[in-house]
Amino acid sequence: MDQRIINLFDEYTHAPLTRKEFLERLVQLAGGTALAAAALAVLEPGYAQAATLAAADEKLVEEEVSWSGAANLTMKGYLVRPQGKKKRGAVVVIHENRGLTPHIKDVTRRVAQAGYVALGVDALSVFGGTPTNEDEGRTLIGKLDKQQNMENYLAALRYLRARPDSNGRTGCVGFCWGGALANSLATHDPQLNAAVAYYGTQPPAAEASGIKAHLLLHYASLDERVNAGKDAWEAALKAANAPYQQYMYEGVNHAFNNDSSPARYNAEAAKLAWSRTLKLFKEQLS
Repeated sequence: MDQRIINLFDEYTHAPLTRKEFLERLVQLAGGTALAAAALAVLEPGYAQAATLAAADEKLVEEEVSWSGAANLTMKGYLVRPQGKKKRGAVVVIHENRGLTPHIKDVTRRVAQAGYVALGVDALSVFGGTPTNEDEGRTLIGKLDKQQNMENYLAALRYLRARPDSNGRTGCVGFCWGGALANSLATHDPQLNAAVAYYGTQPPAAEASGIKAHLLLHYASLDERVNAGKDAWEAALKAANAPYQQYMYEGVNHAFNNDSSPARYNAEAAKLAWSRTLKLFKEQLS
């Protein structure tokens, strides 16, 4: 697919570009309405086709859970854990800028399958939950209060540490909007043991000094928007002597891990990044 079309879709999903404006520009780039429709079919998520773990996996226990967030707000999430009474490390899964979608629930199941208590937090709980319309979800993400949202995720980590099936060690993994939040959680929670950011923008350099968690940063070489802050953040991490690993995946786009979006998904990069993610969790959460 023409990289200009992928870049346009990235602009649409991360900037104040209306769907009408996006579609008009897509038709121009694609060379016609029919070709634009074909491009859109592989750009927008196809959740049913991409799901890799059934929601009723007999080896996993699933439940909808809630906890108190900022100002006693009720936060909700999708919790999945392996069967049995063993105490395990716990992981907060942080969604993209559309909310707790079927894809992120699938990722939450993958984390649980790897042996962890996994919690997919719905950041849009404050608005009643993630809507089915993704454009509406993106709009609501933009309305979140940044500090309140941070406190809600810190509360999620405290909730996991207090669970009887948790060994008290916690990590987080986030994608896109969630990748940025994974970076920020590492700067705000000294009890966090591991943080994995997939193509997430970076916090202010001054915040690196408070990091105790082991960071794992996954970047896509074609993701110019996110990569613009990569070098300054790495310099800040080095200056703070923060424990981190950083990988650049060549020739792939932002959202390369999202297998519900065929145009940007890259199976090879996703597999390698996931293996590195699970390796970090094994080292830090066991």
